[in-house]
Formats: sequence, C-alpha cells, structure tokens
Amino acid sequence: MTDHIPALRLEGIVKTFPGVRALDGVALSVMPGEVHALMGENGAGKSTLMKVLGGIYQPDEGQIIVSEVPTVMTSPLQAKSKGIVFIHQELSLAEELTVAENIYLGELPRRSFGRVDWTMLYAQTDAILKKLKVGFNAKTIVGDLSIANQQMVEIARALTVDAKAVIFDEPTASLTDAEKVVLFDVISDLQAQGVGIIYISHRMEEIFKITDRISVLRDGSYRGTLNTRDTTEEEVTQLMIGRALDLTRNESHHTLGDVALEVRGLSCGDLFKDVSFEVRRGEVLGFYGLVGAGRTEIAETLFGLRDPDGGVILLDGEEVRVTSPADAISKGISLVPEDRKGQGLVLGMNCRDNMTLPQVGNLSSGPFVAPGAETAIFDKYKEKLDIRTPGWKQTVGNLSGGNQQKIVIGKWLSMNPKVLIVDEPTRGIDVGSKSEIHTLIRELAAQGYAVIVVSSEMPEVLHVSDRIVAMFSGRVMRTFTSDEVTEESLIQAISGIAPTQKVA
Repeated sequence: MTDHIPALRLEGIVKTFPGVRALDGVALSVMPGEVHALMGENGAGKSTLMKVLGGIYQPDEGQIIVSEVPTVMTSPLQAKSKGIVFIHQELSLAEELTVAENIYLGELPRRSFGRVDWTMLYAQTDAILKKLKVGFNAKTIVGDLSIANQQMVEIARALTVDAKAVIFDEPTASLTDAEKVVLFDVISDLQAQGVGIIYISHRMEEIFKITDRISVLRDGSYRGTLNTRDTTEEEVTQLMIGRALDLTRNESHHTLGDVALEVRGLSCGDLFKDVSFEVRRGEVLGFYGLVGAGRTEIAETLFGLRDPDGGVILLDGEEVRVTSPADAISKGISLVPEDRKGQGLVLGMNCRDNMTLPQVGNLSSGPFVAPGAETAIFDKYKEKLDIRTPGWKQTVGNLSGGNQQKIVIGKWLSMNPKVLIVDEPTRGIDVGSKSEIHTLIRELAAQGYAVIVVSSEMPEVLHVSDRIVAMFSGRVMRTFTSDEVTEESLIQAISGIAPTQKVA
C-alpha cells in the first residue's frame, strides 16, 4: 500500500426503503494500492452500497469520503468525475457502436467546430486494448464480440480515467481462464499506480489469490474486516452467513431406481464424440471438465438445442429422437441452463408467470390462462423449494441469485420431468445459497428424480454427485463413483491423462 490516507472511506452508511433497512451503519475503507474484497450473501446489501457510492441512491445517513474529502455523490457521472469507476457485472454497452465509441462515450476527443477526432480516438483506444492483450481493435463493433470480450471493453473504460478507486463487480463471471490472468494483471497494474480496488465476488479462490483484506456484510450490516493472509474460507463463510457449511464429499447411500436415461455413442461434430453414459432414478450424475470439454454441448443436445450426428438416446429403455426443446419437454427432459438470466428467466416478469411459462398452453381455458391454476403451481414450488419472495407478484429480476435459480428449477419440476439437467447450478450465487442449492439437488435425487449436474467447480461436483463423468476435449475419459474418485484422479482425467499414465 502506497499511502496511509484511504483512497475511499464510507462511514455509517444507512439506506432505508419502504419496510426494509437495506444498509444499517455500514463502514468500509480502501487504501491506495489495496485490493479489498467485499463479500456477503445475495441480499446482504453489497449492490445497494455500491449504488450509494455511485450516486444512484442517496444515503439517509453517513458519509462518503474520497481522499479525505467528504463528498456527496449525486449521479454516476459525478462519481466518475471524483475518480470512482465501476466495472459492472451486468454489461452496459451500446452494441451498435464501436469499441472506441463505447469506451469514450460522452467524452469523445474533439477537433475544431466540435468534430470528433477519430484518429486520436482510435489511437487512444488501441493503446488501452494493447494493455489488455485482447484480440480486437478500436473499430470493432461491440455487438460482434463475445460476452467475455464485451466484459474486457467494460474493463477498458476504467483505464481512461484518473481513478482513485475502481469497483469490480463479479468481473470474472464471463471470462475464460486466460482472460482472468489478463484481468488480474490489469488489477496488479492499477495497484502499482496507487489505485484502490473494491473486488466483489463469490469466488473464494479469487478472493484469496488477489486481495489484501476482506470486508463482510450480512443483512445490511457490517460484520467485520479480515486480513486475507490471516483468515480462512471457513472463517469468512461463517462471518457471511452466521453458520458453518457442509462442504464434504457426497457420501450418501440410497437405493437407486431403474435407468431413466441412457446415451450410447452420442456425437456432435467437433464438440463431442462417442459419448456414452446412463443415469438412474434417484441418482445425481456429475459432468466435470475444463472449458471446451463438451459438457454443456451434451446437455444442449439432450434438450434438443443441437442435432447429433451419431449415437442413440434411450428414455426408460426406449430409443427416442429429440428434435427441439419442446420435444425434449414432452418426452420428460428438462434443462436448467447455465445462463439463468439470459436463457432461464424473463427478468421483467413476475415470479409466478416465469415459473409457469412453459405450460401456459396447458393452463388455458379458451383464449385465457387460468390464473388460479398458475398460482397453485407457484405456491406449491415456493414451499417445496423454500423460495424467498414476498409473493408471486414480485418481479423475478429483484430476487437474489439463489432464489432466481430456484424459480428456474421449480419451472421445470412443475413439468414432472423424468430427467432434470442442471448446468452450472450455482454460478454467480453466494456461498449460503450455494449450499441450499446443493441440498436441494440431493433432495430431488432422494425423491426419485434422475439428475444430471454439469459443473466447472470440483468441490461442487464432489459434493453432490453419486458418479462423475470426467471429460476432456469432447470425450469421456473416465466415470468415477463417489467412493473411488480422488481430486488427483479427477484432475488427471480432465487433463487427458489416462489412468495408467503418470503425471510428468
């Protein structure tokens, strides 16, 4: 840390909404050159605190102090002018414009008579992109970029400002491992320049890799600050949720039913080849592998989103051909997608209508949907899945990540599936809700569902699975039982190392 004066300090921040005290006397300080993690369950107050800092909300009490100067933030533009820069989890880009125009939006360099200096704009932008080591240039249209590269454009914005503090909100949610390395290098460069970093993430491995201190919120209140090097994941977790978590390996044993789904020699172009497996009623079958291993593509093929070019799918022992998602649903296959916000939910719609959306046609009486039938379905799964919402009228976009995921799961359970596929069940979900989702998956298996879980998190797949399919480069390397699998053997399998080989 390069200075003893905080780059940013929040003191006694209080924010109340009708019936809810969202922030209750929150304090936080960030030193120049420090990476300071802000952690808490979804709904703990992190987003509200950042909106106060960004001038979107005005605090009812408390102060924002930038470089020891008390400051009133009245808008995001003013926050930026004071050197407070946000890298949002939800992208806020104009997809029709170029990368350069997005990065300097509202601040385009000008020549005489107000004309845009395009030469300077592109040169400045390309200089920033060079630091980020990205594979696109200033003139690229943002809408043509992948989500991960759009995230890098958001990050590039921060490098245009003389920042005192940069807030990263779940910045790696859409990034590959290689892009994460670049991001961490950028953060390291900002540290070296004396910029304070607030890093919001649910990913413990990142928190312990790059941060100096960790501050925790719970139920809108400040619960304490820990030195990262002096604490443990268990201590941080208990501070976040007020209880210890069960993170042990799955060692439950119960009687499995008949084979619900069997796949023989399934192939789909270069995505995956000759994949075979089966899943029984009452079983959780985990799929684990690196990015590009073909896990999600298998799930999408089973759900009718991709056409296989070889192989056989059997449901209850009978061969079936799945031609579309509607066909998959009618046959009893449901998919909780990896991107719940983009693919699993209509964020502006209420909870009940989201949950009953796939079966509106079955709930109609003439041209009208029977609202009583819809509400009955919502009430059933609200109780069954312990969905925390004031009622069915709540907009689903206002729920925490964990409760949004439960809405998606409830939507598909209400269709009475034979096979439930859950892709990245806890991505972007806080540690407490993650534990609840894991428990829910195990309970669904115990109730007789055949469950397939696709995950890129080893602790997760070990915790919930009865058996684990390890994939590498589109092929099944090994299938482990929960009794025989070890972390070492699982890593070897997803790295393409056969059981008889030794690691060099």
